[in-house]
This record gives sequence, C-alpha cells and structure tokens, in this order.
Amino acid sequence: MRSSVEIHNIVSGETRVVWQTEQLVEAPNFSRDGRFLVINGDGLLYRLALDGVAPQRIDTGFAVQCNNDHGLSPDGLMLAISDKVEFGKSAIYVLPVEGGVPRLVTPNLPSYWHGWSPDGAALAYCGIRDDVFDIYTIPVSGGEEKRLTFGEGRNDGPDYSADGEWIYFNSSRTGHMQIWRVRPDGSEPTRITDSPYGDWFPHPSPDGKHLLVLSYDGDVFDHPRDLDVRLRLMDVDGGNARILFDLFGGQGTMNVPNWSPDGSEFAFVRYAPV
Repeated sequence: MRSSVEIHNIVSGETRVVWQTEQLVEAPNFSRDGRFLVINGDGLLYRLALDGVAPQRIDTGFAVQCNNDHGLSPDGLMLAISDKVEFGKSAIYVLPVEGGVPRLVTPNLPSYWHGWSPDGAALAYCGIRDDVFDIYTIPVSGGEEKRLTFGEGRNDGPDYSADGEWIYFNSSRTGHMQIWRVRPDGSEPTRITDSPYGDWFPHPSPDGKHLLVLSYDGDVFDHPRDLDVRLRLMDVDGGNARILFDLFGGQGTMNVPNWSPDGSEFAFVRYAPV
C-alpha cells in the first residue's frame, strides 16, 4: 500500500499532501509549534517536516517495536510511546521529544497511550486487563492507574478535551462503537454520537470547538485498515455532525491526537494500492 500523509484545513476545506511513500506509516501528531509531524513506521518513530523532506528518525532507544499510539506533551518537550520490546506486550513510556532513553510509566500491560492532559500531568490510555478493554489514567510520573470504565462493552481511544474537563472515548456498550465522554474522575459517562456508523478515535480540537471522528460502516468490527471510511466533524456535544470526506484508510489514519495547535487543520494518513 502507498501511504499519503496529508493535512486538511477545516476553514478552506482544502487538503494538501505532505509526503507519500510505499512504506506503511501511521498516526500523525502535530508538533506544538505546528512545524512538523510525528509518525510511526516499521516499529520506529519519525519527525516529518511539513515541506515534504524525507522524515528523520527519532531515537527511541531500545523501543523499536512502537505501535501507532504515540503523542507529544502539551509543552512539546516529551513524547509518549507504546512499545512491546521489553515485555512482549504494549507498554507506555515517555522520553524527550528529541530522543533518548524511554522511561516506563506503568507496569500494567498491555497499555496503549492515547491522550495527554492539557496540564501535562496525566496520561489517558486503553488498558486490557483480563481481556477487558477499559479507559485508564495515570500520572506521567507513574503510580497507581485510575480506572474510568468498567467493562461496559469495549472501551478505547481516549483523548482529553481542551479544557481537561472531559475524556472522550469510543465504546461498544450500546451494541456498536459510538463516541462517549467521561469526567477525569470517572463520573458522568455521556453518549456523544448516535450514528449508524462505527465511530472511533474522537479528537477534540485545541480551541474547544470541534470533535473529529473516524467512522467505519456500521457492520465493521474493531478498527481494521484498508477500508472505505469517512472523517466526520461535529460540535463537542455531538451536534451538527457532518462528513468532511471519504477516504481509503482506517487503522493508522488518525489513531492519536492530530490537530494543529490553532485548531484550523488536522493531519491524517490516506492509503492506496500501489
């Protein structure tokens, strides 16, 4: 498959290509200054400048089996990654954004990073415990994880709202995947979407105005790659939902936070047969 890393502007409605490759690359994050993207491919992390120059590898030390669950801290100084080298299961680490030795955040496995609190103090992630997928948070410094969901279907893909008051996530508790949100203390679980789609990976915009969602056909289970999907934009309470565009993608398209710092654009990956 060919990977096309692209940026869509929600104001102009225009999409531009940043870089294309026959390598499988996934899950772009915008840097906090808006000057580059972080992507993963072949178990490694890369820094991709927006001028399309070939990406530069980020030194992640022993962590060379990174998946597509990675992202930058609010101050842009740290990078959270999910890697399985050390334990054979996905574990969450943090390291300096310029590269360095990863530091383990939680020994509870497997864990898949998905969000960083706006104050930089906590991480949100999907943890699988006894085959149950739930949403957890933990201080960046480590310690006890806090469980926010309790096996009400499969729960995945958490991301913080811009003000830190909510954690958005996708859940199958109603039969197929829809978007929900919950307070960081686990209270007030609230359904956001009521759509015919399988809704995944909700990402609130940095300006607090929008929610971006990846939507599969309603009969699709899990979040596979290489399918016809759509990206949908809506208000943060689920109102005024609309399809921005359809594309061939799915897994890898936008698993993690992907908005530009000012909330006017987002990055994603489109796939196509070579």
